[in-house]
Amino acid sequence: MKIEFTRRQFLAAGAAAATLPHLPAAFGQTPALTPDETWARRTKRWAQLTLAENDAANFDLDFWLDYLRRTNSDGLCFSAGGCVAYYPTEVPFHHRSAWLGKRDIVGEVVEACHKRNIAVLLRTDPHATYDDAAAAHPEWIACTADGKPRRHWASPEMWVTCALGPYNFDFMTAVHREIMQRYKPEGIFLNRWAGSGDCYCAECRKNFKKATGFELPAGGDPQDPVQRAFIRWRQQRFYDCIDRWNETIRAVRPDSSMIPNNASGALIAQDALELSKRAPMLVADRQARHGTIAPWVVGKTAKEYRATLGSKPNVSLFGVGLEEPYRWKDSVQDGPEIRIWVLEEIAHGARPWWSKFATTLHDRRWLPVVEDVYSWAAANERYLNYDKPIARVGIVYSQTTAWFYGGKEAQAKVEDFALGWCGMLTESRIPYEMVHEGALTPENLNRFRILILPNIACLSDAQAQQLRAFVQAGGSIVATYETGLYREDGSPRKDFALADLFGARFTGKREPRMQNSYLRLEMKRAPHSPILAGFSDTERIINGVSRVVVEPSAHDFAETPITLIPTYPDLPMEKVYPRTGDTHESQLYLRQLPAGGRVAYFPFDIDRTFNEVLTRDHLRLMRNTVEWSLQEHAPIESDGHGLVDMVAWHNTDAVVVHMVNLTNPMTMKGPYRDFFAIGPQTITLRLPELKGAKTAKLLVAKQTIPVTQDGETARIEVPGILDHEVVAIDL
Repeated sequence: MKIEFTRRQFLAAGAAAATLPHLPAAFGQTPALTPDETWARRTKRWAQLTLAENDAANFDLDFWLDYLRRTNSDGLCFSAGGCVAYYPTEVPFHHRSAWLGKRDIVGEVVEACHKRNIAVLLRTDPHATYDDAAAAHPEWIACTADGKPRRHWASPEMWVTCALGPYNFDFMTAVHREIMQRYKPEGIFLNRWAGSGDCYCAECRKNFKKATGFELPAGGDPQDPVQRAFIRWRQQRFYDCIDRWNETIRAVRPDSSMIPNNASGALIAQDALELSKRAPMLVADRQARHGTIAPWVVGKTAKEYRATLGSKPNVSLFGVGLEEPYRWKDSVQDGPEIRIWVLEEIAHGARPWWSKFATTLHDRRWLPVVEDVYSWAAANERYLNYDKPIARVGIVYSQTTAWFYGGKEAQAKVEDFALGWCGMLTESRIPYEMVHEGALTPENLNRFRILILPNIACLSDAQAQQLRAFVQAGGSIVATYETGLYREDGSPRKDFALADLFGARFTGKREPRMQNSYLRLEMKRAPHSPILAGFSDTERIINGVSRVVVEPSAHDFAETPITLIPTYPDLPMEKVYPRTGDTHESQLYLRQLPAGGRVAYFPFDIDRTFNEVLTRDHLRLMRNTVEWSLQEHAPIESDGHGLVDMVAWHNTDAVVVHMVNLTNPMTMKGPYRDFFAIGPQTITLRLPELKGAKTAKLLVAKQTIPVTQDGETARIEVPGILDHEVVAIDL
């Protein structure tokens, strides 16, 4: 069904973001299995073979079937069509591999896998086509802003297709129908399905003008009402396309589904809640890390997918090669780097999915690495059910903030703020979950004691009210920088949507770049402040980089532990001294509200700055603020030397604690070359159901250790960890 919108509706784009009809199922509650979920639920370890066109000449089915057996892989994603067909297609302009000959590789693979009870997703890639198709159907080809058809940037013999017009809606629908009718796979995996940048072809111009009354925007400014309209229109076109494809393939096999490939978190171009309700599982394409990405980031991705999928499976796709802008597609990562990435996926509740580009093996070093991790996961499958995460801290992430506030700068203006909190919590061994902005209902939030709002600039009135209700029910909020200074469509507010909670009002002034600015630690005014715990022999620490200027509007602040030391010259050295005395201008507003909830508001970018600079002072200040807000002993804690990512799960018949050892010189800039063992670790659990537990299993060390009981507290001593350990306590 085609959906059209009025100009007024598009100018108010996003107004319904806080009231989306689909919410993830509550944790601990498994919804009744529908036919389109059973195969996704039972498949625990995925594999993917992405064929190069010439692989068709020498594809060794027996070798790969044996490797699936050795890795205990019970799901396979296999190339089928789109850019190249690996079967004898009859769809016009569907390019058959020149090396295929008389083989039907897709048919061979599906038949062999289904005999072995291996679920199959057949992969299609619709992002490029050939001269014959472009000549016969110029409306299929994407165009630049000046209307010129786009040649493919990497394969100039091909053309880039338009993802929003008849190529996807008509041609790829025919391809998907043919694939489903011939092979009846469990589903179709969509690669590069959402276009290759903005398209300005005649079809897009016509359809956007008809739907909104506007011409296509060219600037990409998220504050432009036309750009906002374009974002919503583009999203709806993709939802309509997926719906058409699902309708087509389910007419053949009712329990099948399209599985769209996606990135993660706030930076996904489509609404994650909308995608989650259209599929029985989703796959996060976070193949590897590059630059200064830490291994725990893939765990954050798993939490983001869980935030919208609920109890549906979330799957994390990892590649065996390097993931760099130079795109060495035939490369292989170091074994320890592959291993730490997969261990993080597993610990955080994602089902692993290995991906190999091309079936010609130039480098076999990855094969035993994946086999070892997958074999361990299969042997311990009972404890990898991921029923309910044990975490009292939730970090809210906002796609509307990325779309309508961050725009092309969403990484710096949105994602880097969240990464600061994730890094601090990981280093502090404080378990956390991610919370989607569209799932702020009491049913979803009642498991949390604290919600962190890392520069969630865009908030609707309805979302603000949901957050007030959370605090009124006794929950606490920690917020930073411009949180709530914009409406859900990106239009600015005169004051914070949560000004009544912050106890501070926006003056209309900003300081976007503070240079040589500091925070005064008010040791004399607040000598026993928990916010200042751990600080000694210093009266100041570095400030952030950007701030909004606020003034207090309340008089019930718990204390004022840090105040502003404004920017002063950093050159010449003889002039480096403060120009003002004590400003008494608070940089952390703390409130204890009558209902029991607490609110902490930083009017500057402490989280983004920590993500960039990684100073311990910011980590301590952020951690102390979280602990002040928590108002309770955490349900799980651990002590010991080393950097450990700790994740805990409450499954139906066991409490399971994952400890991933990140103590490594290559943690903040990979790849790993080796692992470095750490010594004894003490786990403290405050869970009533563990009363009486006497022993725990170490699933990696393969040994049983004692549990020490002390009232409502259970303690476990883990002798040491090389790469990871998993502690399981049967209930």
